[in-house]
Amino acid sequence: MLIVKKFGGSSVADAERVRHVAGLIAEDVDKGNQVVVVLSAQGKTTDQLIAKAKELNQNPSKRELDMLITTGEQQSVALMALALQEMGYKAVSLNAFQIAMNTTRVYGNARLKNINTERLKMELEHGNVVIVTGFQGVNRYEDYTTLGRGGSDTTAVALAATLHADRCQIYTDVEGIYTADPRIVKNARKLKEISYDEMLELASMGAKVLHNRSVEMAKRYNVVLEVLSSMTKAEGTLVKEETKVERLLITGIAVDKNIARVSVIGFDDVPGKAFRLFDLLSRNNINVDIILQSIGREGSKDISFTISRDDLEDTRRILEENKEMLGAKDIKYSDQFAKISIVGAGMISNPGVASRMFEALYNAGVNIHMISTSEIKISVLIAERNVALAMEAIHDRFNMASHL
Repeated sequence: MLIVKKFGGSSVADAERVRHVAGLIAEDVDKGNQVVVVLSAQGKTTDQLIAKAKELNQNPSKRELDMLITTGEQQSVALMALALQEMGYKAVSLNAFQIAMNTTRVYGNARLKNINTERLKMELEHGNVVIVTGFQGVNRYEDYTTLGRGGSDTTAVALAATLHADRCQIYTDVEGIYTADPRIVKNARKLKEISYDEMLELASMGAKVLHNRSVEMAKRYNVVLEVLSSMTKAEGTLVKEETKVERLLITGIAVDKNIARVSVIGFDDVPGKAFRLFDLLSRNNINVDIILQSIGREGSKDISFTISRDDLEDTRRILEENKEMLGAKDIKYSDQFAKISIVGAGMISNPGVASRMFEALYNAGVNIHMISTSEIKISVLIAERNVALAMEAIHDRFNMASHL
């Protein structure tokens, strides 16, 4: 059996945890399995490297940041190989360049294009545990790129799909996927199973358990994911196409605090203004989420939208440089918001879900600033200070702590 196992930064944060994870890997090797391991950088290494860069340059180029922070994963995989070798197991560490994990050319948020498995298969045939750097790839210029925060999950799923692995396990610091973040909502309940579509919405809406692109890839190539804890032996959560459990009205609640809102005020109320705005952002690789356009009044209109806080300074620069071209009277920016989303395939056939969510927020005294919906999710923009209050209220309103 071929198993791909991914461990996050908290799972390999120090020497003790590296040895613990090495023991988990050894258990599978002892059963006669081939094992490919994907690792993130240790603990807060990535944040520390970014802080070092900003000590020297407050606006570091994305290319140089990628060159810097990919060293974090290289440390992790080498240390894990050393730990396994000390235990008497054959192991080899490989980075994205050595494997040839080819990506698009975008720095900071590249997408995997293809993986050359020749070196991987050779090392497995030689009896090695192959330990691979997550989160990174190489573009056509032979520069290192990164896949965005949480990108190690995508690395693991891509390897599982390419190698036709029998199992893909994602180890985290929680015991699976919960109806809400258990660190915020005390009575959050762990799910036994969840569909790709529901997990994709939760991941896209801010749930930190899985990288959204990893779920997209798992769905596309039918890779069953098992999300479980590296700290305990507890049963985890399966992410797959069909789930056997009774369909819940709401499967989970996600929060995304990495949100900024931009309001472009005083557009002329004529065709083409929205196109100019969002085409400008698109050409500069700025992703936009929720969009709200006011009803035209006195020949003008306003457009508000949300972006990642990571893109706020670039967005501010781009819009201020093009303010005259856009014809806007004023542009306002705020990073004091968060997005709360409820997700569930069961809401398709159940009217009144939105009103129950809004009732819960009203009773909790939480104001809604923007709303976005799809068939299986409803998202609202609220003040960041109200996140815990809002999540508890919604969780209680939908009785999500009750057992099946």
